[in-house]
Amino acid sequence: MNRFRFAFLLTASLFSYTFNCTFAQTALTPATPWGSWLIGTVQLPGNEKKWGGFAEIQTRSNAVMQQFFYYELKGGISYDLDRNFTLMLAGGQYGTYDFKDLSTGPLNTEKRLWQQLIINQYLSRIKFEHRYRIEQRWFTYREGSQMFRNRIRYRLNAFVPLNKRTITEKTIFLSLYDEVFLNPVGPTFERNRLYAGVGYQLTKNWIIQTGWVNQTNYSPATFEQGVFTPQAASGKNNLVIGLTYRISRRSGHAEKLPSQPD
Repeated sequence: MNRFRFAFLLTASLFSYTFNCTFAQTALTPATPWGSWLIGTVQLPGNEKKWGGFAEIQTRSNAVMQQFFYYELKGGISYDLDRNFTLMLAGGQYGTYDFKDLSTGPLNTEKRLWQQLIINQYLSRIKFEHRYRIEQRWFTYREGSQMFRNRIRYRLNAFVPLNKRTITEKTIFLSLYDEVFLNPVGPTFERNRLYAGVGYQLTKNWIIQTGWVNQTNYSPATFEQGVFTPQAASGKNNLVIGLTYRISRRSGHAEKLPSQPD
């Protein structure tokens, strides 16, 4: 019970702090319209076979369901050490466009490889997922220049089933997460992503989720030629709709957290 209370208070404090910081920062920047993210995922749970994987396609729009500007194509393999620990190796291709003129091709493309550890905690009604990720990123820009960057990410995701104690078939659930993006070179604190949504696991195979995500990018403070420029933030709210198909395996009836690989 003490562990449960500690985890609950820690999570509530983190979400409260991030929520306040996010809106305090984005209030300093011009208001941006809502965008939209559409995510389609196929998952193969590890279960008793240990080995699993996923494939995902994602598109993003500058406005809700219009002004497409970004896509992601991703896939990877996973290995379940046990019910609570999962390792993953994955990669993908990403493209960013000028939504005002898609015919000119991408502004930049990115190839990405990442290594990941997920730790799950099943604490009574609330379930937690801790995700640690290290990324290697190769960029190619329209004019031909190239760049390589590393990035570190940590996401804390909380799930709360509403009509059952576990998230299985015919379960309505809430999902809340906060993710920080760190750049080893600098600026260290690069991005924050805050999500709140609701999901429904229709069957053992199909899961649908919809919600809100605020993604805020941070630029570092500078001091040049005697002029100090404080840290600036640029944030955007987005509608998120995700559909997941989970491939059945023989022992696939145990609770499996409906996290999104994004």
